[in-house]
Amino acid sequence: MKKYLIVIEETSTGFSAYSPDLPGCVATGATRAEVEKNMREAISFHLDGLRKDGEPAPEPRTYSTYVELPA
Repeated sequence: MKKYLIVIEETSTGFSAYSPDLPGCVATGATRAEVEKNMREAISFHLDGLRKDGEPAPEPRTYSTYVELPA
């Protein structure tokens, strides 16, 4: 099983998400839970398409962290 980082951003109409390791793989949703569900489906669809085209699934390589700065 592979874990892909997704970045979720709040928009004026809900939420959007993308995965830095899967260019072009995006999703939207009215709630955070919905965008996470939609992104899970989008990643699965994206990886299936790569397999059908004979291309390997990219290895997850992106990570995230927070940087604390004095106020």
